[in-house]
Amino acid sequence: MKAEDESEDCSSDEENPRRENSNEVKTKNLSPGAQKLYYWLNKTFRVEMSDGRVLLGVFLCTDRDRNIILGSCSEYLPPKNDAKTDEPPEEPRVLGLVMIPGKHIVSIHVDQLGTNTLTLPLPDEDI
Repeated sequence: MKAEDESEDCSSDEENPRRENSNEVKTKNLSPGAQKLYYWLNKTFRVEMSDGRVLLGVFLCTDRDRNIILGSCSEYLPPKNDAKTDEPPEEPRVLGLVMIPGKHIVSIHVDQLGTNTLTLPLPDEDI
């Protein structure tokens, strides 16, 4: 009897005008800047900070003071000046959820592919 009740509640988008495409409804009345921020949600950001560190994480939110919240964030330290050039870079430090003050942000790069993983080029071989 419970299954029958659930099937009656299901309706198509044509029957229920309130069930439009949720992305269109949410961004329809936003300014162009707000639409861009909405598009950037859950994209991978690479943030360079004023002290040389680079943070790589998923963009979750921002505020009027240009502070940024990144999730699943990793920190990459700048190479040391006295380090040898043939040494590999240090392993990233996993931070998790971070808040980056806007006054310390030098640049931001957005992963335009829309994935949260880094892609590597395929080797040149015929399969």
